[in-house]
Parts: sequence; structure tokens; C-alpha cells
Amino acid sequence: MSLNVPSALLERAEAGPVDDAEFVACVRASLPYAWQVISGVASSLGASAFAEHSVPPPSEAERGQLLRALASDAIRGGLERHFGVTLAFQNCHRVAAFAPSAVGGERYRAFVSPRGQLLNQSPSLRDC
Repeated sequence: MSLNVPSALLERAEAGPVDDAEFVACVRASLPYAWQVISGVASSLGASAFAEHSVPPPSEAERGQLLRALASDAIRGGLERHFGVTLAFQNCHRVAAFAPSAVGGERYRAFVSPRGQLLNQSPSLRDC
């Protein structure tokens, strides 16, 4: 299960739309490692157009949190709206945040390209 959804939030979702603040709070509580990594790259962005986190997670549980957060369109989109960034992801742990104005730029295109993915491979990452 990706998220631990409180009963009250589930009831509201069953009745209709929920707002981003409630959803993001659920993500933050459910995926604390992913939240820490993503909030870290978002806050590191500052005046720059790019920031990244490339430290492998301490365990498979934390790696799973990153995978769940960034593989889900809803979770990823909620985090991007909350932090005002565009996220990019490689190799089960390399997370980058881009300023929206940098999306489509040279650094963004390089990061999300097949070449960028291939250049970020190593034997130690093949099992992730």
C-alpha cells in the first residue's frame, strides 16, 4: 500500500474531491523518507534552476517510498504543486527538482534523456 489514509480522509474522498493540502499531508505522514528527500531538493533549489539528491536510500523500505512517491502521477503531481517544482527521477534514488522555468532547458533535457539515464548506470545500481 502506498499511503496510510486516515479514515476521515478516506470518507471525504469517497464523498468527493479532497484538496491538495489534505492529500499532501497524507503523503508526508505515509512516506517520510520520500518527503525528506523531495522537500530537501525543493528547498535546495533556491535561486538555482536545478537541485538533486543522489545518495542511495539506507534500506529497501526507503527506496520503496521514493519509488511509490515518484511513480504515482497523483503523488508526484501533488508534491510538485506543493513545492512549486518539477521533479525528475533516475535509478531508484536520484531525485532532481527543477524550477518550472527550467523545464525544457538544456540541463532538464539532459537529465531526463536516455543518454542521461545510461550515463547514470553502475553495477551497484542494477538491482534497484
